[in-house]
Amino acid sequence: MRIVIQRVSEAKVTVEGRVTGEIGKGFLILLGVGGDDTKEIADKYIDKILKLRIFEDEKGKTNLSLQDVGGEVLVVSQFTLYADCRKGNRPAFTGAGNPVLAQELYEYFLDRVKESLGSVQAGEFGADMKVALVNDGPFTIVLDEKSLG
Repeated sequence: MRIVIQRVSEAKVTVEGRVTGEIGKGFLILLGVGGDDTKEIADKYIDKILKLRIFEDEKGKTNLSLQDVGGEVLVVSQFTLYADCRKGNRPAFTGAGNPVLAQELYEYFLDRVKESLGSVQAGEFGADMKVALVNDGPFTIVLDEKSLG
C-alpha cells in the first residue's frame, strides 16, 4: 500500500457534481493498493494512521492523534500512487493492484476505520473524482512499506 495523509481543516470529494464524502478537521487519505497487498498489511496502516500524533496540543506541539481531537476521515482510492515514471514520460501503473483486489482492500480499509472512529467518508472507487481540500499546516505524510518498517 501507498498512502498519502493530509491533515485538513476541510475536504470533500465529488463525482459527477454529487458530493460523496465531506469532512471538517481530520485526515484526507489517498489510498493506493499494490498487487501484493493483504488485509494484514491494511491493518498495519490503519493502526499507524489512528495513532499518528500530528495535531497540535495546547502548547503547539504535534502530540495529539485523530481520536484525541475528534477528527474525521475522508478516504479516496488513488491507484496513481503506483505511478512508475522510470521509463519515458508516460507513467506505468503495473505495480497497482488489480481492480478486484484493490476494491476489496479499499472497502476493507473503510470498514476497519469506521469500526474505530464510528464513521468514515469516502470517494467512489474507480470513479473520476474531484477532490477539494484545505491542507492544515500544510501537513502531509506519505506512508509506504519503507516507512512502516
